[in-house]
Order: sequence, then C-alpha cells, then structure tokens
Amino acid sequence: MFEKTGQLRLGIPKGSLQDTTQKLFVRAGYDLRISGRSYYPEIDDPEIQCILIRPQEMARYVGQGILDCAITGLDWILENDADVAELADLRAPWPNYGVVRWVLASREGSPFNTVRDLEGGRIATEAVGMTRRFLAQHGVNASVEFSWGATEVKPPILADAIVDVSETGSSLRANNLRVIDVVLQSTPRFIGHHQALEDAWKRAKIERLLMLLKGAIAAATRVLLSMNVPRGKVDAVLQILPALATPTISTLADPEWVDLSTVVEEKTVRELIPRLYDAGARGIIELPINKIVE
Repeated sequence: MFEKTGQLRLGIPKGSLQDTTQKLFVRAGYDLRISGRSYYPEIDDPEIQCILIRPQEMARYVGQGILDCAITGLDWILENDADVAELADLRAPWPNYGVVRWVLASREGSPFNTVRDLEGGRIATEAVGMTRRFLAQHGVNASVEFSWGATEVKPPILADAIVDVSETGSSLRANNLRVIDVVLQSTPRFIGHHQALEDAWKRAKIERLLMLLKGAIAAATRVLLSMNVPRGKVDAVLQILPALATPTISTLADPEWVDLSTVVEEKTVRELIPRLYDAGARGIIELPINKIVE
C-alpha cells in the first residue's frame, strides 16, 4: 500500500527499561534479542533496525531525526526539551514500566521543608533542566548542580536538597531523607520524529508496531475464561460476570448447553470461578492472553 523508504530506525532503551522492553516486544510477537556485546539488537523484522541507547539520550536523537522512533521516559523528553511527537503512554504493570516520581527531598531535621525554603540554596540532581524549570515555576532561585550518582548521600554537606527519581521511597528513607515536593510523575512513552511521521510508509509501520505493543499491554492483567453453561442458567452466569465483560456464546453439540467465553481481570478470577461454578458453569478454563487489540 505504501512505498517503502528504507528501514524504520527504532531506539530501544538501555538500562532499567531494557529487560521489560524486550519482554514487551516478545509479548507483541517480535523476537527481539539483545546481546551484552552489541548496541544493535536483532529483531525478526527486516524492516526495523534497532539501536540500544540510554533513555537519557533517546529523545534528543529522535528530535534530531537520527532515530525515527523510540521508547523513553517522559522525564527524559522534558529534560532534553526535545521536539518529538508523543505517540503513546506505555505504562504497564511490569518492573520499571509503571509511574515513577521525581521528588525534591531534603535531610530529616533540616530547615528545608518546602521548595521556597531553598531560595539561595544548592540542589544536586541528574535532571538539571527539569529541576530549574520546576524552581522557576515556584519563583525560587537556587544553584542546581549535576550529580554523577549517589545523589542521596549529598545532603546536608554537599547539597541542601536533591531531586531524584523514586519508586518506593526506600532509598530516600535509608539515607534519612524526606520528600518535600513532587517535581514530576513519569511513565514510559513511545515517541516519533515529526518528519518520519510525514513519511507514509514509516507512519504506517509505526502505527502497526504500536497497535501490537499496546495490545500486549492491554492483555497484561487480563485472562480468558471459557466455560460450559446449561441454557437455563446463562442469565445467572452473566449476572456474575463483570459489567464490562462482553461474553461470546456459542452452541455445543448438546443443544441444552452453550460455550461461554469472556475476558476478565486476572485478579478477579479466584473470586469468580467458585461463584460461576455455583451458578451452574462447568468445564471452566482460564487461559493467558498475549494481546488484546481494541
């Protein structure tokens, strides 16, 4: 349908997002293989070229058009002030694919209790641009210094406060730090280069890839329940199923029974199955789902 214009150059995030990104592609139907010795992962699609890059740099390369599309965090899009198209929020119930917070934190017992208390102070962070914009929004002037790591140990001697990423807050508590404000809540995003999206072939390729990735995420917390139900008890079984479920009902060889199948949240299954059995369902089967395309 569309004239091919080379390969789609796709950025795969290295580091904390790497393993989960690889599993996401596998669930979406791609054989993505990442070698510890190569920055060019192999994928079983000759129309895609993958490059492994740290998320901190990803948005810059997409903005410059070196990459056509990529996965990175919202935090690094904002930190780089990158001119990219945000095509999808890929948050998922998997490690490092949920919501992470960038927080402003100070030492327990310090006089820095709010962002305004840091007027004239010193803040250490990896996200310098994001922190400066946050301070400007609050009308606070403070020195923001790039931190090369171990940011949590810098207060109170090397910095008055820090801006750091936190999922559970355990690292902050271990270093006797407290959160005094939230700078940003970030999730993984699929981004594209504006000019790449103007290319009909590349846009279609990206849209198809995104359809499969989002389908894999949509299926992450859901399963398929299939069961045999006497015709006279179908209504009772339907009343037990979640309101959003849209069951498929098929006839069986025995005209007195039907096959009923529906998609439900996996966390509800242990409560549903006993109730469905009591209502007359038999031969109840729970099956995993790889993708749901809605």
